[in-house]
Amino acid sequence: MPILSQRLQPSKVVTFQLQQFLMQRVPKLQVPSSAEEWTAEAQRVRQHVLDDVIFHGWPRYWVNSPPRFEDEGTIPSGKGYQLHKLRYEIVPGFYTTALLYEPDPLRGRVPAVLDVMGHFPIQGNKIEFEQKFCINQALKGMIALNPEWLGMGELNAPGNAHWFAAHLDLVGMNGVGLFYLAMRRGLDYLSEDPNVDPHRIGVTGLSGGGWETITLSSLDPRVLVSIPVAGYTTLPGRLERLPGEPGDIEQNASDFLMGQGYSTLTAIRAPRPTLLIYNAEDNCCFRAPLVKPYVFDAIQPFFGLYGKEDVFQFHQNTNISAHNYGLDDREHAYRFFNTYFHLQGGAAEIPVGKYVKSYDALVVGLPKNNLTILGLAQKVASETARATVPSGAAAKAAWLTSERTKLRGVVRYHAVTMSHAWPEYNTYHNQVESVSYRFELSNGLSATGVWLKDVPTPSHAPMTIVLNDGGKKDAATQLWNRVPEVADRLEGGEQVLALDLLFTGDAAPDQPAEYFTEMLAATGERPLGLDAAQLLALAHWAQQRWNPSRLQVETTGIRSQVRALIAAALEPGLFSEIENDGGMQSLSYLLDKPVKYTVAPDLFCLDLYKDFDIDQLGALANPTRVIEIQGVQAPSTTP
Repeated sequence: MPILSQRLQPSKVVTFQLQQFLMQRVPKLQVPSSAEEWTAEAQRVRQHVLDDVIFHGWPRYWVNSPPRFEDEGTIPSGKGYQLHKLRYEIVPGFYTTALLYEPDPLRGRVPAVLDVMGHFPIQGNKIEFEQKFCINQALKGMIALNPEWLGMGELNAPGNAHWFAAHLDLVGMNGVGLFYLAMRRGLDYLSEDPNVDPHRIGVTGLSGGGWETITLSSLDPRVLVSIPVAGYTTLPGRLERLPGEPGDIEQNASDFLMGQGYSTLTAIRAPRPTLLIYNAEDNCCFRAPLVKPYVFDAIQPFFGLYGKEDVFQFHQNTNISAHNYGLDDREHAYRFFNTYFHLQGGAAEIPVGKYVKSYDALVVGLPKNNLTILGLAQKVASETARATVPSGAAAKAAWLTSERTKLRGVVRYHAVTMSHAWPEYNTYHNQVESVSYRFELSNGLSATGVWLKDVPTPSHAPMTIVLNDGGKKDAATQLWNRVPEVADRLEGGEQVLALDLLFTGDAAPDQPAEYFTEMLAATGERPLGLDAAQLLALAHWAQQRWNPSRLQVETTGIRSQVRALIAAALEPGLFSEIENDGGMQSLSYLLDKPVKYTVAPDLFCLDLYKDFDIDQLGALANPTRVIEIQGVQAPSTTP
């Protein structure tokens, strides 16, 4: 039906609305009046981010367990340094590897650097520039520990794609916790190494490793020197330069930017030596002139509180028009380490090309059944147990009240109202009339929809709200070709309101939805809560506008199914019926198939599957009747 295929809102408008919505949630960075005040506040922020965000849902005995490293022996190396292969456990059943470069001979306790890596899926920590960098650190008198990063090199397995952090969120463990533990274990190792001076430890890395660097070195006071390279910006910086800088899911972890941002993390470094390195013409992201106002200029006053302006430095690389930790950047790093580790060596890089080894020569090896990010999420899900619905009337009533309160918290539900329904188009022919709307909601976001009915049908007739994962354009096929019983509703005297909620159809931005869903979650919002709020607001508006004798919902697809169930659970009885076609029997489908985050990003809500499943949501929706027509099927075995 052409009327349902007509675009009612440009996708760029949706993008702008989301940018404005997110910009309102950017935390304000205020310079305190004294160093003492900021020291206390920095400690509070560290504790909050670690306890309430990063390690949300993680077993404390995993978080607090001592490092478990296995030395797989030395391999032939060059003159003046020694190279060890290490393997270590991140969490039970999940191992990674590392390479340890040491000065040879070792004389007393020496400084150490944790060299964290970015996105080098094939070569991982065996990439040439990283070998040269670590060898040079050893030759200049530092111990260098270079761990393999999740999803890279030896950990380059399908279940280790970073998007699977969202599956950890779903089962109740903030996905960023695994990334943080993986790098913190390296810091634990160095701190306990009898050859390391625990007061002279540094962290550095490129790209994703730059994110690791600022995150770990801000939140762990053991890090004296920090040199993040082309690794991060603030939320405004990301929003200003879409699609180039949305960031990875661990960089925009759930609640990570709620009340604090990367400018705050950078300020927490004060007064410890910190060198920010960015590239002027970076062909990936985070160009130096564009990020400097946010991550350096605004932070200088914090170091000034301690009289330590000189230890906070910014280097703009203009030698290479690319995303790099090239020679110029590395030599600036050597100089900075030498200065604050009190080493006497020069800053020039020592030629070590002849010592660079092949990937195969540096492979450490992992256990045969090593867990992956997805595998860990599936394991946690298999151990999840929820209380059944009580049978007694009083106990059931108390359970319903408690669980609805919990659900509001999980999806961060905040009711919205209709600011204005903009009628944009109408039709009146073939015995069917319609009006197309753009719905402006009170939180600044929007939706679109089309109201239809047969001309003779009274305005107070029963109404069906139609939601389709493909948007109302696909709902046109649903209405007129594939599911004739819906068309029969029009012919049988019912009204239809076909809606495009946020991230669907005309209410989708012109950038991938996952860019925004992860940033929304990072600022404390939950896309599912926004979806449910829109559906409820539009349902109430439809009741006032047409006064239907009965209001029901028909959904097609897993996203629409969960949106409708959550809305009905939050306002039981608003809908007489929810009919789901192509829905899930359980949220475990998201893990078992597995469904990629990019396919249904709004469904991966922190704690959702830990606390609820489809049947619980259906019970909370009572007295709304829930009907499943034909569900999706998960494979019998997990890939």
